[in-house]
Amino acid sequence: MTVDANAKTSGSSTAADDTPYAIEVQHIVKKYGDFIAVDDVSFNVKEGEIFGLLGPNGAGKSTLIRMMTTLIPITSGTAWVAGHDVAKEPNAARRMIGVIPQALTSDLDLTVEENLNIYAKLYDVPAKERKRSIDELLGLVDLTKWRDAQTKTLSGGMRRRLEIARGLVHHPKIFFLDEPTTGLDPVSRVAVWEMLGNIKSHRQLTILITTHYMDEADRLCDRIAIVDHGKLVALDSPMALKASVPGSNVIEAQFEDPPEDWEQRLHTLDEVTSVQHEGAGMYRVLTGNGSRTTTELVEMAVEAGVEVKSLSVQNTTLDDVFVHYTGRQLRDELQKAYAFVMPQSPGLRP
Repeated sequence: MTVDANAKTSGSSTAADDTPYAIEVQHIVKKYGDFIAVDDVSFNVKEGEIFGLLGPNGAGKSTLIRMMTTLIPITSGTAWVAGHDVAKEPNAARRMIGVIPQALTSDLDLTVEENLNIYAKLYDVPAKERKRSIDELLGLVDLTKWRDAQTKTLSGGMRRRLEIARGLVHHPKIFFLDEPTTGLDPVSRVAVWEMLGNIKSHRQLTILITTHYMDEADRLCDRIAIVDHGKLVALDSPMALKASVPGSNVIEAQFEDPPEDWEQRLHTLDEVTSVQHEGAGMYRVLTGNGSRTTTELVEMAVEAGVEVKSLSVQNTTLDDVFVHYTGRQLRDELQKAYAFVMPQSPGLRP
């Protein structure tokens, strides 16, 4: 696995398998004064691929998308989108892309169809083509029955589907989605995933998404780039990333009042590669042999007189990949961000 995967060489515009590149990002940097938001990031995205940028809030994912979509200038480095240098040919690049920001931006007082129609007009889509495209997209996002409904009457999931349809009304080749399912309930999230797969097959799109949801990246993406503190720390397929982590199984076990050296004792079990103490007696153990380590763990707990409150065994996840490459858990980073933005009410404990 390589961080600078498929690095562009002089004149190169295709991958090793002769698939053309839809996006080429080379040594891109974004600075705000002395703060480096994106630090020398390089990657390529093949045509027809779903490519994910995975990382916590503040990692630089949205900044990367904003540079690639011409919304903010690049400090140094280059980004090519559909064959166009976004710094030198911004207008040409914009006509080749669709962009869905994290915030919902459709006009609440317009109907579903009016939102799509006005956006198509902004892109000079001919009237006959506008009607055909809008009809097709309403069917793909399952909003045909609501085409005359005011947008403010839609649920959050339906509004997100409208946003996705709106971003495709001008037939872009590349589709950028920034945190596409943030704030949606689990059922709506799954519906958006299925809809994106359906749209991709109908429209022959290249899709780049940012997300902090492990299951979303695992389910949707052909390849994932893990971004942390503005740097690209790993890039590969979800399966290859998980295979790169030492230990094929994860044991999550909670103990009643374990001794202070319990983490060190768990490290001594056969084939254990990593132990993470998650608080409240909970430990996450990576091992190359889940059944053997589980047996030894239970025997050690019995001998030490430590009660096992819960125990489960599963395969390595993208959370383990994030820990392996960054030294901390993605969910911990998200909790910190949530605590930072949420005000504490008097008399309430966090």
